[in-house]
Amino acid sequence: MEKFVIRGGRPLKGEVFISGAKNAAVAIVAATILCDEPVILENCPQISDITFCMKILRSMGAEVRVVSKNKVYIDCRSLNTTHVPADMAREMRASSYFLGSLLGRFHEAHVSLPGGCDLGDRPIDQHLKAFRILGAKDSMSDGEEHLKSERLIGGLIYFDMNSVGATINAMLAACKADGYTVIENCAKEPHIVDVANFLNSMGADIMGAGTDTIKVHGVKYLHGVEYPIIPDQIEAGTFMVAAAATHGTVTIRNVIPKHLESITAALRQIGVSVEEFDDYVRVWTPGELRGTTINTMPHPGFPTDMQPQISTLLTMAKGSSVVTDEIFSSRFRYVAELRRMGADAKVSSKSVLITGVDELKGASVTAPDLRAGAALVIAGLAAKGVTEIRDIKYIQRGYEGIEEKLRGLGADIELVHSVDYFEDNIKINA
Repeated sequence: MEKFVIRGGRPLKGEVFISGAKNAAVAIVAATILCDEPVILENCPQISDITFCMKILRSMGAEVRVVSKNKVYIDCRSLNTTHVPADMAREMRASSYFLGSLLGRFHEAHVSLPGGCDLGDRPIDQHLKAFRILGAKDSMSDGEEHLKSERLIGGLIYFDMNSVGATINAMLAACKADGYTVIENCAKEPHIVDVANFLNSMGADIMGAGTDTIKVHGVKYLHGVEYPIIPDQIEAGTFMVAAAATHGTVTIRNVIPKHLESITAALRQIGVSVEEFDDYVRVWTPGELRGTTINTMPHPGFPTDMQPQISTLLTMAKGSSVVTDEIFSSRFRYVAELRRMGADAKVSSKSVLITGVDELKGASVTAPDLRAGAALVIAGLAAKGVTEIRDIKYIQRGYEGIEEKLRGLGADIELVHSVDYFEDNIKINA
């Protein structure tokens, strides 16, 4: 079994380079299905979710090659099926994007209900609503969603709730549909803008990404492109919190500071200093951390993907704190693991109530999901003694070489029984 072993209590110091955004990359890899020519993706993160995406494409007949570190060549012209292998689809939530891209290209898609981290009920009803408005019929059998349409025609899509996945899937399905599509009540996260920019760079006609309303004029052909994926705001935020928790000084490079505004504001509220530059930020803790109240919200509010990390920091802050997450109902399972390390925290409905303690102590803990796993890494870095974190497969889904990057900052962290997913993928498909 793979696990991290961390000997905590060392302030992080130095520079770290942030990888490409996981949430953008998984959607963009799926979106390459729509392209009528080969595509090269740059700044593509070396994480297991991307490995699964590439395996899915290869299993469907696409040519996928790793050109060099973080650069991938994808040619989907030879795709020979609209069925995504069920065992692969169930490995990650982002497999739902194959519904929109396959429907957009072939007017047909067969994808098992997606897997990924268990964060509570995450239905795809808003995705299906968008597909129906564009002219698709859907059915389900044996846990697999089936979509089919003789012709996709633009229409007015209004989401009943804010949904990142549904917003992206609607763009994917609409960009080659006949006519004009208006998508309202859209999510506005940076990775939505990046997916739209990727599609537009290939010749799509999408306007308004990053606002409440997105307008799509369908096109017939998408040409090849070499496209760099944006930096990962959540990885950047995780390292910002890690620097603060260990009372270190870290320069975090390859970031877009505007994407970090809500995270920066929360950290400053807690007593952390953040200095912003064009493409990097510097983080340090000049004094005592103080408790606060934080509510997660859709972008540009504080991201739910940073909720476990900021809560972990607050267990070390003076006074009381309340962190509320209305977005995902089951995102507090890490709290029980933090209590093993001496944290004074308890879950009440959709909030975690925290009273700061003088120090956390190393313990044996288990990562229940991706961001919770990152939070436990932060706790281990700050704690006195040795921390062992099991089920780190969740962490590897979204953080490229996190242990190597932390060691570069002076952390004492070891990956036991390591498997390098990306390198494995290169060797298998060489």
